Amino acid sequence: MANPALFQFNLPKSGRPSEITIAQPWYPGIQKYWPTCTTKRLVDPIFGIVAVVIHATAGASSEGAISVMKKPADAASFHWRVPDEDEAQHGHLVWACVPEALAAWHVRNAVAHADVNKGAKKVNHWSLGIEVVNAQKDDPFSSWQLEAAARIVRYCWAKYPRLVHVISHAKLDPGRRSDPGENFDWLRFRDLVLHGADEAMPALVAAATPAAKIKTRAAAGCCDG
Repeated sequence: MANPALFQFNLPKSGRPSEITIAQPWYPGIQKYWPTCTTKRLVDPIFGIVAVVIHATAGASSEGAISVMKKPADAASFHWRVPDEDEAQHGHLVWACVPEALAAWHVRNAVAHADVNKGAKKVNHWSLGIEVVNAQKDDPFSSWQLEAAARIVRYCWAKYPRLVHVISHAKLDPGRRSDPGENFDWLRFRDLVLHGADEAMPALVAAATPAAKIKTRAAAGCCDG
């Protein structure tokens, strides 16, 4: 069986998707709990993002995953949650749970790995977290769950110019965590991320002049940064 503590790949400099969209409505009512399960990032929320961490819930329901965000102490959180196959949303959408601009609490601040961001700690501040609903025991991941998780990573790859690392929670914290677990098909997931199909550009978007081809005009002296 595959060892999740070894799950990692780095995104190449070539092949970045131009644009990826995902169906990601907010989980109903989740905004109320952001003040007690998120933090303002210590890095730029676009240029400071260098990793995506893949998790599994070790529980069989989305409600169970959401409940950890409501805990008055020792709360945890994640940016996206991928529904299980017995949930109505499976095959249709992933839940957005924390704004990407905020640090979700999905990895302990004390852990690090030399293979990721030069061994830096405080992973939450420079990463994004994807949580896949799965009991991790006698509970195979569905094909759609792998595809959905991969699509989120491709969305991030298109959006964050310095994103490099895709890594398991188990590799970052092997003494305490084993997710996403040995049943997560990491090789297929990696292939879906690296070789997924690009979206066709909508005609109205394609009709716009690319920014690189627009001539610079003299500024009128307003709007200094």
